[in-house]
Amino acid sequence: MTIISISLNDGLLAGIDKLQKELGFSGRSEVIRAGARMLIADSKEKEKLEGRLNFVLLLIHAQKAEDVVTEIKHEFEDIISTQIHNHLREDKCLEVFILEGDAARIKELVRLFQITGKMDYVKLIVA
Repeated sequence: MTIISISLNDGLLAGIDKLQKELGFSGRSEVIRAGARMLIADSKEKEKLEGRLNFVLLLIHAQKAEDVVTEIKHEFEDIISTQIHNHLREDKCLEVFILEGDAARIKELVRLFQITGKMDYVKLIVA
């Protein structure tokens, strides 16, 4: 087994500690390994998607990240059928996108949202 060092902000560390206690993980490393396994499994599922498909994309982000969302979504207007924007508590926003189009293009849209570092939550659901 390889040991790595990671940096976490206080909020993420608190969330990991909470999961450890609530779900009975033996330590923080187990929580992080479980999260990595879930992310890898999700990525493998997305890799298999091809052809013209329908999806729902959920985003939660800070209100101040709205410009990033707008910039990305304008590049993908051809696959966005509907967008719903809702203000949540504590300056958070929820975006619901109904998508229809080529799976490769949709995967690229999701990838761009994921790598911004500005999204609190990104979830793609195959319809």
